[in-house]
Amino acid sequence: MALLCYRKGCGQSFDPEENNQDACLHHPGFPIFHDALKGWSCCKKRTTDFSEFLSIKGCTKGYHSHEKPLEPEEASAQPKNKPCTADLVPEPKSAEVLQRERPSSDEPKQPLLVKVSQALQQVLEKLDISTAMQPAPHGLPSPGGGSETSTGTACKNAGCHATFQGEESKTETCLFHTGVPVFHEGMKYWSCCGIKTTDFAAFLEQKGCSRGKHTWVTRQEDKKLVSCRQDWHQTSSQVVVTVYARTPLPQLSSIKANRTGLDIRVTFEGEKFFQAQLDLWGVINVEKSFASLLPSKVEIALKKASPVAWARLEQPESQAEALQPPPREEATRGSFLEGPLEESDDSLDWSEDED
Repeated sequence: MALLCYRKGCGQSFDPEENNQDACLHHPGFPIFHDALKGWSCCKKRTTDFSEFLSIKGCTKGYHSHEKPLEPEEASAQPKNKPCTADLVPEPKSAEVLQRERPSSDEPKQPLLVKVSQALQQVLEKLDISTAMQPAPHGLPSPGGGSETSTGTACKNAGCHATFQGEESKTETCLFHTGVPVFHEGMKYWSCCGIKTTDFAAFLEQKGCSRGKHTWVTRQEDKKLVSCRQDWHQTSSQVVVTVYARTPLPQLSSIKANRTGLDIRVTFEGEKFFQAQLDLWGVINVEKSFASLLPSKVEIALKKASPVAWARLEQPESQAEALQPPPREEATRGSFLEGPLEESDDSLDWSEDED
């Protein structure tokens, strides 16, 4: 009885009794289709015509076989019982999963490693920083003192353009910004209300978003606590927070963090200081995070716990609170630094960098 040979490239009928080691001419390899060329892996002949490919004679002699060879899908089904996971990349976790796994913000904060650049060390060597340790003088007038306020004095609150016109000005409602100016990727806005614009003049004319009392005379405590321009950027492995403060003093500055929070206190230019608390959007590795003090800024490199892109620096529902004297009545908190403060040279004076 004649049987059909199932070896690739043969396909002939054979008599089992006459089957020998030279009876079958077949291809022991597998078909290859690459760049419109067709051929067999066991021989070098290639063609672009499919019919000619099917007629390519076998390159190896052997016995005819009536057993059907395993298909590639069937052959590959056997090792699937032990899948290889060495090259598998885990799927990114959803925002809900990340929120459930988020560590508690009540974890104790620990100081980050602070690196002082050589350029800043040279600047500090030329300065007498002993004055930064002296107590501040007292006896300055308090806000609202009419005897020290002259007609035409401008309100010290950020975003308010009112001027003192007499006793009736003390009872007027002040519209001001509780946050700080933010300049990021060409956009300008206040951190407390987030109304963005690309025009610097329009930014300066934005009306305040909080109500309170006018401040006609600068308080001593406000004179020390100032707002600084800040920015941030990220890579796949870390987030870098930048605070622009000239000549930061390492001995009087403190930067602490836990896995979800960051406390910043930077003393600079003698008696000025910037201080804020951030509820971070993602989770960081505190041990691998550090801060670098440079002559004109402070850079805080936060190592990400996982290579996940942060949508923003802070949690959307959080209101990062600055550690400062109590805010005035009816004032609301800003998203990075609260309270109308004296503007330092590092905040609104950034206009020379525009365009």
